[in-house]
Amino acid sequence: KMRKGKGAKVTGEESEAERAKASAALWEARLEVTEISRSEYREAARVLARNNEELTWQQHRLEKDTVEVISFLKKQDVEKEEQIAKLKQQLADLKQQAQEENEKAEHYSAQLKDLEEKFNKKAREIGLIQLELKTIKEFRKKKAHMEKELEDIKENMRISNREHQETLGRLENRFIEEKQLLEREAEKKIVMLAERAHHEAIVQLDSTGRAVFKENVRLQEALAYHLKETEELKKIKQQLEEDKAFLLQEKETNASLVQEKVRQVTLQKAQIQALQHKVERLEMALGHMTQEFETEIQKTRHHALVQNQAGMVEINKLQQLLEMKDREMNRVKKLAKNILDERSEVESFFLEALDQVKREIVSSRKCYKQVAQAAFQKKMMEAFAGKEEYPKIRTFNSNAHSTNSVYKDLQEAEKWTNIQQGKVDIGQLTWEQKECVLRLLFARMNVTLIIVQAERETHDKKMLQQTALVGIQLDAILEMCSFLIMIHIAVL
Repeated sequence: KMRKGKGAKVTGEESEAERAKASAALWEARLEVTEISRSEYREAARVLARNNEELTWQQHRLEKDTVEVISFLKKQDVEKEEQIAKLKQQLADLKQQAQEENEKAEHYSAQLKDLEEKFNKKAREIGLIQLELKTIKEFRKKKAHMEKELEDIKENMRISNREHQETLGRLENRFIEEKQLLEREAEKKIVMLAERAHHEAIVQLDSTGRAVFKENVRLQEALAYHLKETEELKKIKQQLEEDKAFLLQEKETNASLVQEKVRQVTLQKAQIQALQHKVERLEMALGHMTQEFETEIQKTRHHALVQNQAGMVEINKLQQLLEMKDREMNRVKKLAKNILDERSEVESFFLEALDQVKREIVSSRKCYKQVAQAAFQKKMMEAFAGKEEYPKIRTFNSNAHSTNSVYKDLQEAEKWTNIQQGKVDIGQLTWEQKECVLRLLFARMNVTLIIVQAERETHDKKMLQQTALVGIQLDAILEMCSFLIMIHIAVL
């Protein structure tokens, strides 16, 4: 029994020694793996540091290029605005020059109109002078007749005055005689009435008071009638006196009028002589002025015609130049608008394609990460069950110091090591490579546009070169569009 227990004890010690050896070998293997992992981590850290420096340098270069491109574009915009301002200034200068030419033409027309007005004014003055001369000649003809009429008027006035005096004397004598006659008749009637009344009073003392009253009334009426006639005679006398005064005043007026007419005739004779001399001088001056004025009008018309013709020729040239500039500007604007529209459409198509590729990259990376994690877990379970060896340690997060990370496999998809020279099928590229191709094409399009704009500025926007540059740009756009269509088909 002792032997049996001793043998079992030795067997147990051997198994423990074997387990210790196996454990030591395992720990040595783990140490070796750890050393290898540490060296790999160091190498990966150095690679990542270099990549980080390269990426930083690339980012700095891209930012610098972006700033330069933006500065260049801004400079081009400023130059275009300056050129537009220059063209606008030239257009304004041309319009100002045309306006000045029009003002000159209007000035010459105004001068010509003023000369015509002066000529018409002189002609009217000459007409007035001729009319005055005609009036003077007619007055000469009528002078004798007027003098005869004046003598007749004087004679008629003398006869009228004499007749008026005679009539006035007769009227006065008649008035006095009638007055005396009426007074005598009135006195006789009064005496007769008194005597009659006295006789009747004596004879008919018994007559009633009524008859006496009637007789008194009749006598009063007769007296009133005689008084009324007396007043009328006084009025006639007053009217005759007024007529006499009026005739005397008219006589004095006619005498003063005759004197005034004589004085006017004398003055008109002197004026006629002065006007005759003046008319002679004016006729001579008018002849010289008319000749000079006609000569000046001919010169002015000829000069104005020459100036107008030259101005019209210059205006036509300026209008043609302005129309050419307008057509050129319209063609440039239309061409720039077409280029910008095409570029905006292509940029939108590029951006949509990039967004779609980015979504596909995110989806494929997520799917690859899930598949890799499931495979790693499966290998670990099989190794834990003892079916196979443990796999290398693998991480599934974005740790910068990991040597065996899923993200490192994803970075390998961006490399071009699996692409052979020659024709490449778009279906063979990874989504990361497709994104890189899209970005390169987009950068190439922008560089092409910048080159086109630079060449257009250096060659003063000539139409032939613009057509060639537009052809270059359209070729680049067609190439990019065909590539995008291929990518779109591959995505679908």
